[in-house]
This record gives sequence, C-alpha cells and structure tokens, in this order.
Amino acid sequence: MPRPPIELVIFDCDGVLVDSERICVAVDAAITADLGCPFTEAEILELFVGSSTEVYTAEIEKRLGRRLEDGWLQAYDHLYEEALEAGLTPVDGITDALDRLSTLGLPYCVASNGDHGGIRRSLRRTALSERFGVDRVFSARDVARGKPEPDLFLHAARSMGVEPARCAVVEDSAYGVRAARAAGMRSFGYCGGLTPEARLAGPGTVVFDDMRTLPALLTASGD
Repeated sequence: MPRPPIELVIFDCDGVLVDSERICVAVDAAITADLGCPFTEAEILELFVGSSTEVYTAEIEKRLGRRLEDGWLQAYDHLYEEALEAGLTPVDGITDALDRLSTLGLPYCVASNGDHGGIRRSLRRTALSERFGVDRVFSARDVARGKPEPDLFLHAARSMGVEPARCAVVEDSAYGVRAARAAGMRSFGYCGGLTPEARLAGPGTVVFDDMRTLPALLTASGD
C-alpha cells in the first residue's frame, strides 16, 4: 500500500541547515576539558550531537560523579557564540534544496533542540532567516521533552496543521532520527557531515549524503 504523500518537511537546524556541528564539537571538547572530565570527539558525536541540554548535562554529571549547578552552561555560552559568529556557514547544498522545495510547493519548517534565540541567530548568520518565518521555527523549549522524544516534531506538525504520517523529518543525529520514528514520521538521515551512515540507518529512514538530492528523495518516498 503506497504511503501518503509528504505535505511538510521538518528540518533540524544544526548540521542540517547550518554547518555548526564541527564548530560545536570543538567547543564541547573544550568545555568538558575545563570541567575536568574531557570527552573525545568520538564520544561527543555519540552522546551529545542532537541531544537536549538535559541529556548533555546528565552525561557530563555521570562522568564527573557530581551534580552541576542549575544554569552551569551559561558560563560557556560565549564560547559557542564567538565560534559560530566567526565560522558558521550553510550546509552545502541546502539553499538549492530549499529553492526546489519552494518550486514544488512543499512547505517546510525547522524544529531544533536549541532555543529560539539560538536558532534565529544561526539562520541569520547563514542568510537563511528569510526562508523561515516566526511561525515556522520550533524549539524544544516549546514542549516538555526534547529529542530523542517525539514531542517537538509532533508539536511542529500540529502547529503546521499536518498529520504526522504526512511529515518528513530531515536529521543528522541518531537522537533526531529516533524522535522522528517515535513520532510516526518518515525520516531522512543526512550523513554528509560528521555523523556516520550507520548511526542514522534503520526502519523508515532514508540515508543520504548530498542535500541537493533531498527534494527528489522526498517526492519519491510517497510513490
């Protein structure tokens, strides 16, 4: 039985719209070293990329063997901001993909574990902000639980007036793909960045490495 056509594309932000993961992994490594519990790049990719602040904090607390004070990460916010301001770029091919989706008349939005301010800054720094109006930006702060729980994607679909089965999620992290599956949405795992294909592959997921091919993959998925 053919699946219903896709009526909404939900993009993650970091690593999907903006090429921030390499930058943030380097900052994460510096932060964990400063805290006295250094994580390797491989560990950061496995445990942190695509996770919520709660998951990030819990993993660091586990290694430290103690609790961190509320708001501990704010002391390091400037490290992310300085690094992103200096080096953030759009993901290769994403503007072509968005142009094609607009031509096809296929609506899209962004749903990220980041806060609204951070998402907006990333979109502005990469000249993508005009493509995402305020009614098409969703943050984990809008729901009780961020990824890997499905709440954020379900909230985005509900806000956009589209059934979950007619939504496609574009993600570059294992947490995000898990959230999409839990939400009953088709998932497209982008492995053109830091995340290896094996961490994205699984039921209901198409893995790809070139954003320019995404529109064709989306239209084919409903056949």
